[in-house]
Amino acid sequence: MKFALMSLMQNTPNPVTGEAFTQQEKFQNILNQAILAEKLGFDAYGVGERHGAPFISSSPPIVLTAIAARTLRIRLLTTVTVLSILDPVRVAEDYATLDHLSGGRIELIIGKGNFAQHYPLFGINEEEQWDSLAERYELLSRLWNEENVTWEGKYRPALQNVTTQPRPYQKKIPVWHGSASSKLSTELAAKYGEPLFSSNTLHRQEKYKALIEHYRERLAYYGHDPKKAVVGAGSGGSIFLANTTEEAIKRFRPYHEAFRARLTQPHDIPPFKDLEDNVKNGPILVGSPEHVIEKVLDYHQAFGHQVLSISVDGLTVAEQREQAERFAQEVIPVLKREIPSTVWETSPVTLQEIVS
Repeated sequence: MKFALMSLMQNTPNPVTGEAFTQQEKFQNILNQAILAEKLGFDAYGVGERHGAPFISSSPPIVLTAIAARTLRIRLLTTVTVLSILDPVRVAEDYATLDHLSGGRIELIIGKGNFAQHYPLFGINEEEQWDSLAERYELLSRLWNEENVTWEGKYRPALQNVTTQPRPYQKKIPVWHGSASSKLSTELAAKYGEPLFSSNTLHRQEKYKALIEHYRERLAYYGHDPKKAVVGAGSGGSIFLANTTEEAIKRFRPYHEAFRARLTQPHDIPPFKDLEDNVKNGPILVGSPEHVIEKVLDYHQAFGHQVLSISVDGLTVAEQREQAERFAQEVIPVLKREIPSTVWETSPVTLQEIVS
C-alpha cells in the first residue's frame, strides 16, 4: 500500500487550545507538512480545493508549486480539483506548467466537489454539476492528449485548432476520479478506464464498497480489465494514534465534536451515534496502531485499494508532527508489507536531475 498525507487547508481555531493561524501561518504550516511527509517516507502529498471560508485552498496549483520547490520526490496530488466549475483550458495550462516545474510529480484527482458555495461563484447551478464535470473532463483530456483541438460545448466558448501550452512533461498526467456519493463519478472513471479515489469519509463501509464495485463492473462494460482497476481511499478525514484506543478516543474527542458541529447539510451528517461508534464501525482512524492497522486491512478486504490518504489537519502543530511520525513509524511499514501496490512503483525524476 502507498500513502498520501493531505490537507483541505481549513483554517479554524484549535478546539482544544484555541490556537489560531493567520492565513500566512497556515500556508507555512502546509509547506512544513509536505516537507515532513517527504522526510517520513509518505509517497504523496495532496491539497484539496475549496472556495470560501474557513478554507484557503482556492489555488491548489500555486500551493503545490511551492511544495514542489521545497521537496524532491514526493508526488503531488489534488484532493480534489473541482473541475465542474473550472475552465479546462486554464486547468490544462496550470497543471502542465506544474508538471514541468515538479519534474513530472503531479497527479490530479478530479471531482464535482462537495461544497455548495462553489457553484454561484462560478455561474454553475448545482443541478448541472455532473454534466459540467463530464463535459469539462472530456475537453481537458483532449487538450492534454491532442494538438489543434476543435471543440464546442455548453460550459465554455468553442475552441478552434487550439494547442495549449506548455505541453505536459509526463507522457500522460495521471488522473484519478474522486468518488463520494454517486455512481455518476464511478461511471466517469470507468468510461475512461482511469483510477478511482473513494473519499471514504462520512458513511459506512458498505456505501463506498457498493460504489467501488459499480466502478469495477462498469470498467468491464467499457472494455477495460476490471482486474487492473486501481483504487485509492480516504480514512474518515481523521487520524489519531495513541498507545491505547481508549487514550486516542479521549484525546481526539474535542476534535470530533468540533467537526460534527460544523456539519449542517443533511447529506453530510454521519450515521454514527458517537465517536466510539465511528471508531468501531466507521472509517475514522482513531486508536492504537494495532487497531488502525486492523481497520485498514478490513477496509482493504472490502475495497481492494492500493493507496490510502490521511490528514492531520485541525490538530496543534505538535500533534500534527506526532501523528504523522507515529503513522509513518508504526503503521506504514506493516501495511506496506501486508498490502501489495502497483501504484507509483518507480520514483519520479527530480527537476535537479533533469537540469543536470
